[in-house]
Amino acid sequence: MRLRRSLHFVPGANEKMMNKAISLRADALIFDLEDSVTPEAKQAARDAVCAWLDENKGCRQERLVRVNPFDSEWGRDDLEKIVQHQPDAIVLPKVLSRETVASVDLILQQAEKSLPENFTSPRLILIGTEEAGAVFNLPQMTNHPRVDGLTWGAEDLSVSLGARRKRDLNGNYLEVFGFVRSYCLLAAAAAGVQPIDSVYTDIRDIAGLCRESETAADMGFTGKLTIHPDQIEVVNAAFTPSAEEIERAEILVRAFDENRREGKMAFTFEGSMVDVPHLKRAEQLLAIAAQIAAQNS
Repeated sequence: MRLRRSLHFVPGANEKMMNKAISLRADALIFDLEDSVTPEAKQAARDAVCAWLDENKGCRQERLVRVNPFDSEWGRDDLEKIVQHQPDAIVLPKVLSRETVASVDLILQQAEKSLPENFTSPRLILIGTEEAGAVFNLPQMTNHPRVDGLTWGAEDLSVSLGARRKRDLNGNYLEVFGFVRSYCLLAAAAAGVQPIDSVYTDIRDIAGLCRESETAADMGFTGKLTIHPDQIEVVNAAFTPSAEEIERAEILVRAFDENRREGKMAFTFEGSMVDVPHLKRAEQLLAIAAQIAAQNS
């Protein structure tokens, strides 16, 4: 899977932000046709995003597009036209069930028939928690061959719930939002796709963003959505293994190699007992570090 520490939203109707996007250090750019675009500007924004995709096929960042909801008046046209310009992935909002994913997949398959044989089909990243009922369908909707990422949205969910607020006085998610966040992570891990944490909406609170990003990385999320350029560096740092973590993982892997030759897969390391799960985690961390090093080279 591609490296996706920071996935940055770029309004599809904002020419200035679109022109600046390629200079950002985000791993992925999400060109938005949904919430940041007025109904009157939907078609013009779609055309602008299509043109950007054509002009920037070789850019460093992964190129994603958030289309309008499948059942909206713009959703089908977004899918059929965007796929012709070969994005790397499509971010699908307001997903309610696996049936939504299957319907979108069929539309994309039909649209792809006119594309060259060497065309790479775009993957889907689902926003699967914007309606309360959709939360219960997360495992089924995520377990689809075109899906390779799952994220969640607290803003729309709060409307669906009728919640007065999302966080307590200390800035922590209220219990129901914390549950949905954890369930998103579990559903993604069970399906073998990337779990991506939601946006942090207070763009002035960099310290809060740092704490939330580090917690997300500790939990097992692979990245986080961003909505302001100042957030990107903070998010990237939270999902980047430190030099100390990399060194410790390398030493641990070597220790497993040595103990394996002696017929042991459980032993004491730095005062604690380690076994196969510790090895797998160390290997995962080193794989992420290698991806980051390759991207920065």
